[in-house]
Amino acid sequence: MPVVTRFAPSPTGLLHLGSAYSALIARDRAREAGGRFLVRIEDTDVRRCRREYETAILQDLKWLGLDWDGEVRRQSDHFSDYSHVLDRLGRRGLVYPCFCSRAEIAREIAASTSAPHAALHGPDGPLYPGTCRDLTPAERKRRIAAGREFCMRLDSARAAATVGPYDFVDEGRGRIVGQPLLMGDFVIARKDTPTSYHLAVTVDDHLQGITLVTRGEDILPSTHAHVLLQRLLGYATPLYAHHGLLTDRTGRRLAKRDRVTGIRSLRESGKTPADVFKLIRAGLEPGGPKA
Repeated sequence: MPVVTRFAPSPTGLLHLGSAYSALIARDRAREAGGRFLVRIEDTDVRRCRREYETAILQDLKWLGLDWDGEVRRQSDHFSDYSHVLDRLGRRGLVYPCFCSRAEIAREIAASTSAPHAALHGPDGPLYPGTCRDLTPAERKRRIAAGREFCMRLDSARAAATVGPYDFVDEGRGRIVGQPLLMGDFVIARKDTPTSYHLAVTVDDHLQGITLVTRGEDILPSTHAHVLLQRLLGYATPLYAHHGLLTDRTGRRLAKRDRVTGIRSLRESGKTPADVFKLIRAGLEPGGPKA
């Protein structure tokens, strides 16, 4: 099977060293195997994503020499793909509308943590307590008819029972037993779009024939959810390679807010692509990059 990798940035800011490192790994793995390296723009967060950031990211990739194969897939151009899959899951009773605001969820979690049975926790903190999971169909219809905003959540317990035990392979960690409840009843479609990161990335990896997913180790918890969705939808599971993260001199991971490590800023300061790759190598060593 040919190796197909991808780099999938969200255009909520400019490309930085950490993201460039991810793109470099994906490009190199594809080229070493004579495969294909794809670029996907994950812009389903319509409130935060900007087209000017997308343009800048693609320009910086080209400046670095990280050329890709084929056309760039922009997720906002393919909402119908995700809506179709969401409908499939809905017909199987695997998703439900959630009308809770963030404040309401926070209050529910606070109440549960003071009770004898504390709220369940996931990788990012307390999990959604399932407030809307058991609403009757009539009550759901009433709230929707009244114009209440809602997102869609996966019923993770029902999904887990549907697929049974599962696992996936990470190159550096070996075979990992899937934890279908790790992310709880995560959002599968946002209030303003017919998808979420978890659903869109799962559908796109399938449609684009991705065979090797290279991404930061901070995304490893989400992989449990993505493989769960793959099993539900009958998709093949790719091989995963969750790499370490670049850090600064204090040990903090690099982020888009760190202007000093932004590719555009480095370009404007007179750095060359070779200089950037040297900084990336430095970010893998104690002490972090010194731009």
